[in-house]
Amino acid sequence: MQSPIDIKENSEKINHHGKRAGDIVKGMLQHSLSSTGKKEPTTINALADEYLRLSYHGLRAKDKSFNSEMKTDFDQTIGTINIIPQDIGRVLLNLYNNAFYAVAEKKKSAEVGYEPAVSVSTKKISDKIEIRVKDNGNDIPQKVVDKIFQPFFTTKPTGV
Repeated sequence: MQSPIDIKENSEKINHHGKRAGDIVKGMLQHSLSSTGKKEPTTINALADEYLRLSYHGLRAKDKSFNSEMKTDFDQTIGTINIIPQDIGRVLLNLYNNAFYAVAEKKKSAEVGYEPAVSVSTKKISDKIEIRVKDNGNDIPQKVVDKIFQPFFTTKPTGV
């Protein structure tokens, strides 16, 4: 049985994380409602971090047992770049969701001691920005790699 102190602490944590999730959703709604489809100055590091946390918390909302380490290595020299933030955010969200899905699937069959991890890095290379998303989940079989650029191709079951 939990003590009143444990219940109060857990309640405060739930409230705190609920507010954080609400703020993330509000931010995304503001982005989508104000979308003109035109490029605008955007801090890519903040966008990458925001969508990483959104993806993680979205999966945690569906599956309370899900957990993964999130590592970031953002190039602080990038500053703002002109992009359509909603479009890049959608791409990042898909990449993150796939990475978290891969580590969750591996966790189901992995040996003891496996710790799921998803890493995101940004790097300025000349006049380009590189964003890398890595995970330590299951590898992609070659027959799937050959199809990943086909529109609507997925290996995930329906509803995932």
